[in-house]
Amino acid sequence: MLYRLLKIPATIGFWLYCRDLKVNNNGPFALDGPLIIACNHPNSFLDAIILSALFKRPVYSLARGDAFKKHFIARILRSLKMLPVYRSSEGVENMEHNYSTFDTCKELFKKNAIVLIFSEGRCVNEWHLRPLKKGTARLALSSWADGIDVKILPTGLNYNRFHSYDKNLHCLFGKVISKKDVDLGNGFGKSVHSFNGLLEKELQPLIYEIDKADLQKRKDIFEINVPAWKMLLLSVPALLGYVFHYPIYSIAKFFAVKFGADNDHYDSILVALLFLFYPFYLLLFCMVFYLTGFHEWSLLLLALLPVCAWSYLHVKQQF
Repeated sequence: MLYRLLKIPATIGFWLYCRDLKVNNNGPFALDGPLIIACNHPNSFLDAIILSALFKRPVYSLARGDAFKKHFIARILRSLKMLPVYRSSEGVENMEHNYSTFDTCKELFKKNAIVLIFSEGRCVNEWHLRPLKKGTARLALSSWADGIDVKILPTGLNYNRFHSYDKNLHCLFGKVISKKDVDLGNGFGKSVHSFNGLLEKELQPLIYEIDKADLQKRKDIFEINVPAWKMLLLSVPALLGYVFHYPIYSIAKFFAVKFGADNDHYDSILVALLFLFYPFYLLLFCMVFYLTGFHEWSLLLLALLPVCAWSYLHVKQQF
């Protein structure tokens, strides 16, 4: 219920922080049947939000198990179609819960659901494919062993930069992997190795290899040209967007720096705070204008402020 309630505003909000989106292939959006999205993990839960916004069908995502420790938080996460997976660093005693999560995934596959798994494991803000963990292979092989014809969609997410809300995003899909593509005849261990080798081969060209210090290469790949006429047309609303949104952005940025500067969660915290509190911020502005006598302007602001924010997004510096 909560997932469906938030999906529409999340999709709308996506265009207030995503300046440019490039998708190499729209075919995967029309895929039916059970599907595993096997993705890299450069930007915390923002990765899951983006893919959930792009796909029409609901996307269940596997998230780090320690986030589910508190019962109330766990209920919220599950209502957002998130399921826990545990690493050995989170306690060996918790690893057995992964079997329950995989069983849940297989039941979802029987209903033709989509499950997102980050095949590298933990999140790191970088432009690089890290060694793949075994979780994706185990889920796929276990599903195939149970007679479930699940497909695997290799997916690469590439951002122009981190630690900033405005994104130029390249979402690249690879060739779908099915059971017949994997060598399954030499035991489970070798099957996992075969699966990961194939998945890595498909993921490699989808994920840009860029040194963190190589700003020019990022500009060459991601920067989009903004025509002079567009800069001129949007200049006034963009200035208003900057002025009116400076307070909420500054507060959100403060907390993003405080809790996310050193753990690769900065962007996710920033976007989450803006998404959650922006509607209240709009209502506050409307109330102030209404109470000061600008009755007509108070309702108009509900539409104008997001447009001004969008305008600033498209004229601000990209790097």
